[in-house]
Amino acid sequence: MYDLKIVNGKIIDLDANGFIDGDIGIKDGKIVDVGNCPSEGKNTIDAKGKIVSPGFIDIHMHEEKIGYSTDGDDYDIANNMIKMGATTCVAGNCGNNRQSVEEFFDFINKNGSPVNYLSALGHNYLREMVGIDNRYRHATKMEIQKMQDIVKESIGSGIIGISFGLEYSPGVEFEEVIELCRPLKGDRFLISAHYRKDAKYGIKSIDEMIEISKITGLPMQISHLGSCTAYGMMKESLEVIQKAIDDGVDVKADCYPYDAFSTKIGSAVFDEGCLELWNKSYNDILLTETPYKGMRCDENMFYDARENHPEMLAVAFVMNEDEVIEAIKAPFVMVASDGIYNRGQGHPRGAGTFPRVLGRFVREQEALSLIEAVRKMTSMPAKRLGLKSKGKIKPEFDADIVIFNQDTIIDGATFENPTLPPNGIDYVIVNGQIAVKENKIINGRIGRVIKREEL
Repeated sequence: MYDLKIVNGKIIDLDANGFIDGDIGIKDGKIVDVGNCPSEGKNTIDAKGKIVSPGFIDIHMHEEKIGYSTDGDDYDIANNMIKMGATTCVAGNCGNNRQSVEEFFDFINKNGSPVNYLSALGHNYLREMVGIDNRYRHATKMEIQKMQDIVKESIGSGIIGISFGLEYSPGVEFEEVIELCRPLKGDRFLISAHYRKDAKYGIKSIDEMIEISKITGLPMQISHLGSCTAYGMMKESLEVIQKAIDDGVDVKADCYPYDAFSTKIGSAVFDEGCLELWNKSYNDILLTETPYKGMRCDENMFYDARENHPEMLAVAFVMNEDEVIEAIKAPFVMVASDGIYNRGQGHPRGAGTFPRVLGRFVREQEALSLIEAVRKMTSMPAKRLGLKSKGKIKPEFDADIVIFNQDTIIDGATFENPTLPPNGIDYVIVNGQIAVKENKIINGRIGRVIKREEL
């Protein structure tokens, strides 16, 4: 007998680029049978008329800060991720960890999690650990050595690699990046990078990330490509990346489906000259937390927030959506959320990314097919991360599954209400158990830590 049986669904078959009309049998957290499932299930879900997809894998998001919530539930971000079908997520991106990887993993091991979590080790976090409190300062040789030592220690904690947030620490030199990658040599780690600068500097920034991959021999994941070059430079940036791939460089990218980015208002991203760079005004920046929650900036508000509320998340409406779509369509680009919240405040991408692609870009705009979109959310990031038993609906694969209505799925989160759940997702299943039913979390502690040695 199966633990769970899904019947009458339209099952996505990524190997055949099509669909299977049939059932799925699940036992002990694994998919046992697909198509013809002869046994009964202890529990049964009737998915008639619905799409049955692998669970979405978010290769780029930002984990919660444990003990930071106001409602007693530490999973500020993952509770929104799971409702939009993200069953496995990668934390520690853009050079940032919100606590040590060890502390975060220990918390999940003790308490469970809404989603399965992997984590990178953030370079800017490393700089903080060795006492670099000036983001414009170069690291000394001794500080680089100390950071290398922490990298070596963290390998034992199960990190999947290092993430760099070059724009957030303008003082980082190219050689510092190369040196910190040295402990990763000899095994398959993944490095990722938030580019050094966007807009007209975006192509140069992409060239730098490609060069890092060439020199280190490590695969490079370019983070949120849309916010790097969706300012009139997307076509050229895609050509540059494709040429590098053709030349044998292991480089890929991810992108979220919005024309606005979000980060802390006090960060170097908003340093002098940013508005001129984007050809935008103060009014194009939305503040998300008190005392300016939901307010568009003027000059005084902008500088007051920078000085007195530097940790506040801001949203900048500066990119071109048509170029964001162009990025997502590229064969080497995956869909990822870059989701981050402070106490439930922030950018709607943390609650709407995957349904937005399926509803807006697939169904409404027909910019890419359903199969293409799902592949960019499932098997592509699974392969990139080395998750051999995730990303497809096949026997012996993990039973991480999303059941949705392709005619109604759409994001519900808005810039005014960034955590509203999506429409059209009936069930989310994690490790063979029902986690979400009709936007309600049934069991939010099924997820677990996935360490590099398991990949």
